Amino acid sequence: MPSGCLTLFVINKAGGLVYTRHFSQDVPPIKLNDCLRLASTFHSMHAIAGRLTPVKQPTGIEVVETDTFRMQCFQTPTGIKFLMLSEPRVTNLDALLRQVYAVYSDYVLKNPFYELDMPIQCELFNKHVDALIANKA
Repeated sequence: MPSGCLTLFVINKAGGLVYTRHFSQDVPPIKLNDCLRLASTFHSMHAIAGRLTPVKQPTGIEVVETDTFRMQCFQTPTGIKFLMLSEPRVTNLDALLRQVYAVYSDYVLKNPFYELDMPIQCELFNKHVDALIANKA
């Protein structure tokens, strides 16, 4: 997709990967084991950064920027993390991640068949996330 967004991860409060969605046709998708490793490593680093930060209300890691990619995280009050991997040219995905959180609240949390902290398998959520990414372009 021309939006520059590559992959979306949803990480539960325990650090487990509950959702991943790849958006780019140009970049090969990340293998599942690598996604799991990335999610648990990011969760741990986020927690460590929150403890080491000398500010009153630490938020942990919000953005990681490199020459080849950018990662931005939005953490909900309940500890769920929405992590977007994008091209380096893409800046400030906070509004998009908040919109994804709103869609998550509407289509995942209100789904009577969804169990918390379990993998998300909801076609309506996929459809609305894809629409948000397409509109970002």
